[in-house]
Amino acid sequence: MTERFLVIGSNSFTGSHFVRHLLDRGHEVLGVSRSEEPEPLFLAHRWGDDRGFQFHRIDLNHDLERLVDLVNRQGTTHVVNFAGQGMVAQSWERPEDWYRTNVLAQVGLHEHLRRLSTLVSYLHVSTPEVYGSTNGPVNEQAPFAPTTPYAVSRAACDLHLRTFCETHGFPVTWTRASNVYGPGQQLYRIIPRAALGCRLGRTLPLHGGGTSERNFVHVEDVVSATYLVATRGRVGTAYHVAGTEVVSIRDLVERICSLAGVDPEEVIQLADERVGKDQRYELETGRIRSELGWADGVRLEDGLAGTLRWVDENLEVLGALPLDYVHKA
Repeated sequence: MTERFLVIGSNSFTGSHFVRHLLDRGHEVLGVSRSEEPEPLFLAHRWGDDRGFQFHRIDLNHDLERLVDLVNRQGTTHVVNFAGQGMVAQSWERPEDWYRTNVLAQVGLHEHLRRLSTLVSYLHVSTPEVYGSTNGPVNEQAPFAPTTPYAVSRAACDLHLRTFCETHGFPVTWTRASNVYGPGQQLYRIIPRAALGCRLGRTLPLHGGGTSERNFVHVEDVVSATYLVATRGRVGTAYHVAGTEVVSIRDLVERICSLAGVDPEEVIQLADERVGKDQRYELETGRIRSELGWADGVRLEDGLAGTLRWVDENLEVLGALPLDYVHKA
């Protein structure tokens, strides 16, 4: 059977890099997102030959029937779903938007997909936010303890999919990646924003002084893991994707400043801690390494340097763009 991929959320940072990964392997890809495609600077699949890619603007909240029609006509075999309302802190302001997009729209999608006769694999890109703050590394059996509306919405969808798998045999797998970074990331994220701050003389607010700790994993490592899970993962199984180094946010910013040759004190601005922010995430990744042979290959220092190069190469354009997240209901 010919593998026909549908990537939902193809405009997203990781989604676009995953489309590029598929195209480089000769796959034809149908991509959908609710917004028009942004600047090519933020679309990795446009950085090379993209003749095997077809894009449709579709909002799961409003255009589900259009998506179902596309899937039926394509004879989709593999669905990889990156779509979702992101941004943890902002989810407190209008939580109903997060539940509508991350739960209700997704349930409607899954109800249609479970009746799709050609479907072989559905990979749902989830988040470690479902576990809440962690004390040491957690594995995929850790209980859910979400602490924000965003995390609750993602946990609810994961639980819904678990019941679909158990009841209907729905061929779901999950990935939960730690903090993803790399070239092409949205400018409101910590790493590109810090790099721009260094180059343009702008300050960067560090909430809570930057003491919270995260594990950062390069987008190229994430998309290689995503491909393995989509094509070889065990149905009903979640896989963690993470690097091996946990760093504080302040340490991360200081490393970027060092690479840029800038004094961190010229960039860092202390700010109050955000509501519901988890102190630490650390994921145990033995399952994907042992079952699927995945390994992370990009060291944090090398990945940060590559992201800084992307900023430098596109500084004139990036410097004119807004840095703040814009909410879309």
